[in-house]
Amino acid sequence: MIWRDDFAKIDMRVWTIVTCEIFTQVRKPAYKMEIDFWPDIGIKKTSAQITHHYQTNDCVGKQIIAVINFPPKQIWPIMSECLVMWIYDENNDVVLLQPERTIKNWCKVG
Repeated sequence: MIWRDDFAKIDMRVWTIVTCEIFTQVRKPAYKMEIDFWPDIGIKKTSAQITHHYQTNDCVGKQIIAVINFPPKQIWPIMSECLVMWIYDENNDVVLLQPERTIKNWCKVG
């Protein structure tokens, strides 16, 4: 069990994917992405195994939810600098968490 105060320490916000390409160096199909953490953080890199439901060109411009205050994690040749939030569907395929409408980047998830 965690306390609400612990959950509040997780900085989840809305961001926009600016680049997305096939991540060829990993065993499981995945994409490498750059996410715009404007205005104060800049562009961050990450990867996600979202290839079942999304094509690379579908991801660019998409707003997603991501955590920005976890430590970076080395994922083969790239350093993942944020954690994209997702859920499994009924077939165990990954679905991105997104706001239901377009909002400003950096809006915090509560």
